[in-house]
Amino acid sequence: MQGKMMAARLYGARDIRIDHVDAPDTPGAGKVLIDVTAVGVCGSDLHSYVNARIGSTTIDAPLILGHEFAGIVRELGTSAHDGEDNPLQVGQRVAVDPATPCWHCEFCDTGHPNLCRRLHFCGLFPDDGSLCEHMIVDARSCFPVPNTISDASAALLEPLGVAIHAVDLGKVKLANSVVVIGAGPIGVLLIKLARLSGADPIYAFDNHPWRVEKAKQWGATDAWTLDMNPVKRIHEITHGRGADIVFEAAWAGETVGQAAEMARLGGRLVLVGIPDGDDLMMKHSTARRKGLTIMLSRRMKHVYPRAIRMVEQGRVDLEELISHRFPLSQADKAFALNAAYPEGLHKVIIDVKQEGA
Repeated sequence: MQGKMMAARLYGARDIRIDHVDAPDTPGAGKVLIDVTAVGVCGSDLHSYVNARIGSTTIDAPLILGHEFAGIVRELGTSAHDGEDNPLQVGQRVAVDPATPCWHCEFCDTGHPNLCRRLHFCGLFPDDGSLCEHMIVDARSCFPVPNTISDASAALLEPLGVAIHAVDLGKVKLANSVVVIGAGPIGVLLIKLARLSGADPIYAFDNHPWRVEKAKQWGATDAWTLDMNPVKRIHEITHGRGADIVFEAAWAGETVGQAAEMARLGGRLVLVGIPDGDDLMMKHSTARRKGLTIMLSRRMKHVYPRAIRMVEQGRVDLEELISHRFPLSQADKAFALNAAYPEGLHKVIIDVKQEGA
């Protein structure tokens, strides 16, 4: 295709501008051109928005953010097969895995494409993301979704996939006790999946009272704000034993150390959150003397078909996560609102399809 398209680009900390940039060209072999329909704002996007970096990756030129997204196939390159090796068709609605592994390195070959040494990722500098009207993506990253799944829910299959992968790492079993620190979208999805896996009891903590209530609605046995000594609370309620599995799904500051203190002897600690800085902090003697298994969750792998089935079967209602919606032309306002965390905010969706409707 030719001409211009609308895109939301980050120029620096808290500086998103709505630009008109060149639309993508014809897709090559193994690629497809999609019309983006919906994009979710993720906590990792907020790191980039607030700090103009995430971890050790800095944003050194205008960057299109966004990696939770869905679209409609507009044009096919040759050999355009989806993530389950089926031929894609023009007009198909697809959820898109934002990661593009090389599929040839030792980690891809051994079934760990999320650890690919040549990984490209939408919205992570220097690769542009999905806050635009049209994109060329790898066909293999596309997963067709049924019409019973909305555009917004199709975009949110990405965070659901992240949560599925984290629960896999946690090896949740029937009647395991679980703690989730951070009841944002990923946190409540972890709660829901742990409950569906048979975990009980499940406890949760968050900074915001309305997210504490959301945690209870999504399956937490009980939940509290973090200002009431969460470690002491878990030790009291478990009579000093601690929890079998603790998921840290906040912004990974002091909560990592708290998570280690909450875990039982020989327990599992799964770290999903990304810190503001680039440091991991916990008390070494706690982790060592407890013999903790500590897993750091790197995105996801091989989960989109499972995520689609769960939503299609009604096991997870992703629409219930959404609290605010904006058109692409107001992406700057969407990010500013999300970064401010006003009462009631949970998940922000940017409806790209609206712009050209």
